[in-house]
Amino acid sequence: MDNSSMREKILSTIINKSTLKQQIFDNTFTSFNELKDVLFEIASELDDELDGKLDKRVRIEYRDRGKFEAQLQIASDLLIFQMHTDIFEFESNHIIWQNEYVKENRDNTYCGVINIYNFLSDSFKFNRNADEGYLIGRIFINREKCFFVEGKRQTLVRPMDFGKEKITREALIAIMEAAICYAVNFDLLVPSYDDRKRVTVDQFNTKMDNSKFITGKRLGYDFKVDDI
Repeated sequence: MDNSSMREKILSTIINKSTLKQQIFDNTFTSFNELKDVLFEIASELDDELDGKLDKRVRIEYRDRGKFEAQLQIASDLLIFQMHTDIFEFESNHIIWQNEYVKENRDNTYCGVINIYNFLSDSFKFNRNADEGYLIGRIFINREKCFFVEGKRQTLVRPMDFGKEKITREALIAIMEAAICYAVNFDLLVPSYDDRKRVTVDQFNTKMDNSKFITGKRLGYDFKVDDI
């Protein structure tokens, strides 16, 4: 291949991939903004339905944290929704490559990603920076706004159904409700005694905010991806 042909190939690849990825970014960003509206709506509805039924210290609150992040606090749980600004393709052994929609056109595999994390709300309230959170779901959206979901209790559109459904407000509501339901039933387990039997003076004296006492719902236990 001569230099001019190589240059043409480089330019063609830049044009095609940049256009493709920008389209996917725009689709994902549009869906993320709609997700924020859904979260605000869910928080308002839950708050109204629980009015007078809970201690006032129990909070149901939505927070917009900027262009690419939103939070939903449900009592002691904090769900963080984060849109990644990059576009991804799947590793060679991912099940998605067995999907007929993907086989028809490789461009269909490029996706934007919205991640769903579950933390304890006290981890942020008390600045326990070493506390652990868990990735409990992620939404993949492609150039045609087709989507699928990986995550705990997420059964709406699995990888082998990719290409059959486009992301909608109704789909986002179902995904959010599944994530919330999983989080509020994902209980905090007492850490193993052996994991906590030694502490240092520094842990007590230099960090009064408890940030060195790491907490996580499954700290010391396996967090399995059995249903992802």
